[in-house]
Parts: sequence; C-alpha cells; structure tokens
Amino acid sequence: MAGALDQSAFSSWLEPHIVTIGSPAPYPDPERAWTVPRGVRAQEAAGVIHSDLEKHFIRAETIRWDELLDAGSEANARSKGTLRLEGKDYIVQDGDVMHIRHSG
Repeated sequence: MAGALDQSAFSSWLEPHIVTIGSPAPYPDPERAWTVPRGVRAQEAAGVIHSDLEKHFIRAETIRWDELLDAGSEANARSKGTLRLEGKDYIVQDGDVMHIRHSG
C-alpha cells in the first residue's frame, strides 16, 4: 500500500543502519536513528554508528524516508529507481535513510 510501510519490514531493512541529520528522525524506531552534522560524507556518517562501518565502508543504499514510505517496501523502491547506491564521498542529506554496505 502506497504511503504505508509494514513496521516489521521497515525495521528489518533498517537494522541497524539509519542515518539522519538534525532533529530526531520520524521513523518507527528512533533508537535505530543516528544524527550526523550537515555536510558529512557517507563514510563518516557510517562511523557515527560504529567505527568498523567507517573503516570497512563499501557503499550506502540510500533513499529519502518519505520516498521509502511512498514505495511501501525496499523492493518497490528499487524497482521505481528511488533506492540508489552512493559512494564514500556522497554528502548525506537531511531525511536520508541509509543501509551501509561494508566488508567487516
């Protein structure tokens, strides 16, 4: 259903790699949201979660939280082209939801 995302699907996709900028995130489980300063690169944002994620960073699957909710699932977002891969130099934007790919 567009505009709604099953919380268990949302939580499993996000576990444990969410990054947002600024105030607390509007996610179902704010304990899985990390706040980073404006202008931070994706690799540095991964380090806010855990230093090993920064050290072994490969890429970040990234989508705006409202686009994820509209898509209803990660699979739908991927098929619509709204889920994208970003490299270590990507500047994290307010409202980004990121699943960090790493080799650690």
